[in-house]
Amino acid sequence: MTESFPRAWATIDLRALKKNLSQVSVHSPEAQIIPVIKANAYGHGVEQVALALKSSHTKFAALAVASLEEAMELRTLGISTPVLLLQGFRNREEMELCLNHKIEPVVHSMHQFEHIQKYLQTEILFGVGRVWVKFNSGMNRLGLNKEQALQVYGDLHRHPETEVVLMSHLASADELDNPAAIDFTQRQIEEFDALRQQIAESIQGPVQGSLAASSGILELPQTHHQFVRPGFMLYGASPFASRSAEEIGLQPVMTLSARIIAINDVDAGATIGYGATYRCKQNTRVGIVSIGYADGYPRSAKNGTPVVVKCQGGPRRTGLLGRVSMDMLAIDLTGMESVKIADEVVLWGRDLPADEVARSADTISYELFCKVTKRVEFVYTD
Repeated sequence: MTESFPRAWATIDLRALKKNLSQVSVHSPEAQIIPVIKANAYGHGVEQVALALKSSHTKFAALAVASLEEAMELRTLGISTPVLLLQGFRNREEMELCLNHKIEPVVHSMHQFEHIQKYLQTEILFGVGRVWVKFNSGMNRLGLNKEQALQVYGDLHRHPETEVVLMSHLASADELDNPAAIDFTQRQIEEFDALRQQIAESIQGPVQGSLAASSGILELPQTHHQFVRPGFMLYGASPFASRSAEEIGLQPVMTLSARIIAINDVDAGATIGYGATYRCKQNTRVGIVSIGYADGYPRSAKNGTPVVVKCQGGPRRTGLLGRVSMDMLAIDLTGMESVKIADEVVLWGRDLPADEVARSADTISYELFCKVTKRVEFVYTD
């Protein structure tokens, strides 16, 4: 990097992304993989991420997004891979758009099912490709109840050109050390398995299932079934508070960086930043870094939130001083005499796990990734 590079940038390591995808196969070798690239690939850039995944040696069955707008963006980009639409369609027009563009809808309400039912009555020879029937196993967000799911799955299954998959979503699978969460997850698994069995008896045949997202893939092999839906783990962050990404074999994909643009010597007793929330306990060398909450760095980050300064002699960890401003933040450079203006500061990524920063900011690393703004330049490496 040279001094002509932007004030703040995110380096996206596409090789790490593909390595993380391969880890999904290691953990669930029998299941088909559906990488989740909703929300602009969790803030990483959907076009570059989708193309990188397609170039990987690890095969997958489809890509998953949240909204029809996201699905159609993939088609506009020329990506023809099947797309799983997690929120489904809202009306007949959207349903037909899905069917015409190899977009596989999730049916989570009877309203959606009625549209498909009417379509099949007039287009019975064509079917509707693959449809995902979502069962509300306890999260109470989207999904059909048990009786509805049994009916919808059975009705769709009667059309030979329609492939049906039963799916649900685990609410607390990432809480490995919480007995109540473990019990709740087990109840969800049992509800899902019981419904699969009931449907299998009703249709007198096997029922394809999908229950596991990242946490289930990594820790709950009994949830893998025919399809798994890795999201967070693809981007190299751990879904678990008690286990780091490195411990579970994942590599960070996004590294967020900025530069030191000023170095000040501040007397003991003086304060730093808006609200004068930090008072120097000793004479302090303060570095001002060219990134703030307008770039997506969390304003909620506390005093001491870690950063890594890349300077002569190697990377050095230090912490924030005072409040994060819109465009800048302050860090402690006391005792770090080799640091100079224009040195790189890593806010999270290769040298600093995003999970660690998120804990200091009372948030989760999902939110850190998704909130990086357009003002930050993205640099892709492979």
